[in-house]
Amino acid sequence: MHMEAPSTSGSQLVAGPAGALEVMFDLPSAAPVGIVVVTHPQPLLGGHAQHKVPQLLARALCEAGWLVARPNFRGVGRSAGVHDLGQGETEDVYALCTALRASYPHKRLALVGFSFGAYVQARVARALSEAGVPAWRVGLAGIPFGTVESGRKYDTPDGLADALVVQGERDRGAAVSCLRLGAAQQATRRCRSGRRPLLHRQATRAAPTHASTSVRLSRRLRQS
Repeated sequence: MHMEAPSTSGSQLVAGPAGALEVMFDLPSAAPVGIVVVTHPQPLLGGHAQHKVPQLLARALCEAGWLVARPNFRGVGRSAGVHDLGQGETEDVYALCTALRASYPHKRLALVGFSFGAYVQARVARALSEAGVPAWRVGLAGIPFGTVESGRKYDTPDGLADALVVQGERDRGAAVSCLRLGAAQQATRRCRSGRRPLLHRQATRAAPTHASTSVRLSRRLRQS
């Protein structure tokens, strides 16, 4: 995949493995401190790059100085292709990460995903690590693990070194009990839970909380 570095915020079509890939870019006001790819929830349930959770994350991270890329998965928005259960989506995001690193060779790369997007990012993180070019930070919220309530099955990778996992105890789409079962196999994964998904609580607050959310996320990404 080849892409020109974006000059302004907004939607851009880039050539992906399955054809055109629509990417929403959010550019900070100054030189970016790093690049972060934020992925959206399950397309089969209406998920897209402008969903409120990835949009909140993009706003917070952009305000903290990060250049944010939010791809629409296959068949969503102006992206070509059809839903591929995470396989093709992983290929697309991996290719996007490679292209972004080529455009910003001296910037750190972080991966953040929500729901199905977290599942895809876990797969991308594993692939990058196996290729010897791991992401600097990985944040996964509401990640599905095993068989979820809808009956869909997710073979979610484990052993992701120092990945931050945010999970809601009442999240029907990604039960924290299943996550803990998987996390028991890997001491390096950190899990934070609450009565509702943390990001949902933040997303439903008033706009003034965006600044504090930005600080929290920025600090988390900057931790060594």
